[in-house]
Amino acid sequence: MYNAKAYSAASATSPLASTKIVRRDPTEHDVQIEILFCGICHSDLHTVRNEWKDAIETVYPCVPGHEIVGRVTKVGSAVSKFKPGDLAGVGCMVDSDGVCPECQAGLEQFCPNVIYTYNSPDKHLGGITYGGYSDSVVVNERFVLRVPSNLSLAGAAPLLCAGITTYSPMRHWGVTKGQKVGVVGLGGLGHMGVKFAHALGAHVVAFTTSPSKKEDALRLGADEVVISKNADEMAKHAGSFNFILDAVAANHDVNAYINLLRRDGNITLVGAPEKPHAIAAFGLIMGRRSLSGSLIGGIAETQEMLDFCGAHNITADVEVIPIKKVNEAYERLLKSDVKYRFSIDMASLKSE
Repeated sequence: MYNAKAYSAASATSPLASTKIVRRDPTEHDVQIEILFCGICHSDLHTVRNEWKDAIETVYPCVPGHEIVGRVTKVGSAVSKFKPGDLAGVGCMVDSDGVCPECQAGLEQFCPNVIYTYNSPDKHLGGITYGGYSDSVVVNERFVLRVPSNLSLAGAAPLLCAGITTYSPMRHWGVTKGQKVGVVGLGGLGHMGVKFAHALGAHVVAFTTSPSKKEDALRLGADEVVISKNADEMAKHAGSFNFILDAVAANHDVNAYINLLRRDGNITLVGAPEKPHAIAAFGLIMGRRSLSGSLIGGIAETQEMLDFCGAHNITADVEVIPIKKVNEAYERLLKSDVKYRFSIDMASLKSE
């Protein structure tokens, strides 16, 4: 065991502050990583403030962070995929049982015994797992990912959550060249959705409530931008989409987008509003349309996504901050005051 520097929250109402945590020494199957950048995900904020307590109670102290990019510093004797000096990433998971049908299908995110990067039981040290707001992490080789060397590391970090969250449903529903794809919401998830749909060759339509985002949506790869409050603009697209990615976490009318799907079209939710959606059955029945949800992606698919990003030079648009500004970043996140993701420069932790 060794001590690592980190930022943690002591309670649901405490600010994140500098601390020391215990990490395990690498076992034969482990990879030790010096963390260079860690993205800030909205789920970090929800977990730190125990806002998901009805689903999973936060255990304190809590060290969040599951968009991790860094450099390998040490590997166990049985590790074959990584060596010291390699660029590596860690996403939302650090372990699973490996034997269930979900794991066997490469869908570790649905494993009933999945271990998340933070706030999950730590089978090695007891207590809970600690995330990427830290100077280092030790993870089983199966859950470590190769990061293409041509990508900006600060912009690559959010790919480990925001990237795979938007890439996975597009791959699952077969988004490809010549299709018409909609992306609802232009935030941390939505901006990645626009980039991926564009790179996959689709005709991309971005939906936003903010006219001020139109220019940026076009820059990110949208072919058209629809202001969703404008009923006439929405009506022009009725029954025409193969696939729509809904990345909005605020309460909104999903039926308006279901009606834009063509026959056998799908809308996938990756945003999680606080209140349940009210869905009109006829919107789905008329046209055999479907409504689904999606949760990150398995390890193999996450590696596929990173390789795709390397080939197409795709990263998240990020604002890089020092660790001491993390509490300020949380407040700005609540106001959607970031384009489009915060990435923490973990070198700043050395002076804490």
